[in-house]
Amino acid sequence: MPQTTPKILIISSDTGGGHRSAAQALSDGLQRFWLGESVAVRVIRAVEESHRITGKLVNLYNWILRNRQHWMKYVYWTMNRFRPETRGFIHKRCIGFCREIFEKWCPHIVISVHPLTQHIFAKILKELNLSEQVPLVTVVTDPCYGFWKGWACDDVSLYLVANEDAKRQLVDYGIAPEKIKISGMPVNAKFCEVTERDAQAARNSFGLDAEKFTVFVNAGWIGGGNIPQIFRELVRGELDVQAIFLAGKNKELKKEAEELAKTAKFPVKVIGYSDDIEKLMQSANVMISKLGGLTTFEALACRLPIIADATTPPMPQEAGTVNMIARRGAGILLKKATDIVPVVQSLLNNSLRYKEMKAATLDLSNPNSMQKIIEEIYALLPAKHQVSNEILQVTA
Repeated sequence: MPQTTPKILIISSDTGGGHRSAAQALSDGLQRFWLGESVAVRVIRAVEESHRITGKLVNLYNWILRNRQHWMKYVYWTMNRFRPETRGFIHKRCIGFCREIFEKWCPHIVISVHPLTQHIFAKILKELNLSEQVPLVTVVTDPCYGFWKGWACDDVSLYLVANEDAKRQLVDYGIAPEKIKISGMPVNAKFCEVTERDAQAARNSFGLDAEKFTVFVNAGWIGGGNIPQIFRELVRGELDVQAIFLAGKNKELKKEAEELAKTAKFPVKVIGYSDDIEKLMQSANVMISKLGGLTTFEALACRLPIIADATTPPMPQEAGTVNMIARRGAGILLKKATDIVPVVQSLLNNSLRYKEMKAATLDLSNPNSMQKIIEEIYALLPAKHQVSNEILQVTA
């Protein structure tokens, strides 16, 4: 690799699927929209790869997300109260790994897409006297007021946020307004509206009827939460639809869903983990899902109305998204799992309401957000690649 090729280090974690998706979207976006001739990108899961203790904490978080979603409010309170991302206990166990990665890769820009990661890299940049040479960028993946305090770090060079609401939260957490720019959510450009002909082709590729109303039941990357119970209620209904159920990484859930699908009075396609979520969304007429920040905006980019899981109170960092979708008319809040069949039936019976929901998705989506994010990152590149030798000399 030529020394003049700019190198970007993206730091993330697989706590749920949103941060992972954001990291992949940025990696793809850097290759697609970078204004220079070339760019080298590396993505690391900084939390779980740093130390066995932090790895176990990530596993615990995902277990709660999968099996005890209603506990997440306590996790949120604990994280905001004790701020583990600022604690020496965590830093001592993670800084060796993170510093080694940094010194071997020698990035020109570091990008965080997770609220637990930027603090430790800010410390590394200070220790190496590189805070002024290597920009630290945070792309916030929570779009609404009420997100984790961990996103706030005084040493971040630039924050890229979805909207004014997210900017206001950072300012209230003490971040200087001049460090914050509104860019939209980091949605991969592959999430986009397709023609009805393409949607029909996508349904056919899943072995489904090209013409029939299609319900996408999204249990998320981790595969769990309240969505499996909603799916159990859905398959009991007598509906003129077909459905796709995404079980994510949960193999037991996939087996259970396949057995349930055999009892349904309408066709159901069960899928495990998939890298083609955009095709699932583009094939569907409506999505049933927990309203994770990035998942929501991926669906909106595909012009896909949402039936949002509100059967238990939403996770605090997602409550604003839930309210926004309902207020703007792009989604329906499902308060009880047993309501899912009449809610879907109401959309089948009321084509005008469905069209209004679909129209509302356009008002909430920002189709050029990824390009804007990459342009903002490119603008930070110090003297267009001239920092390379300085970094190599300091870290040698």
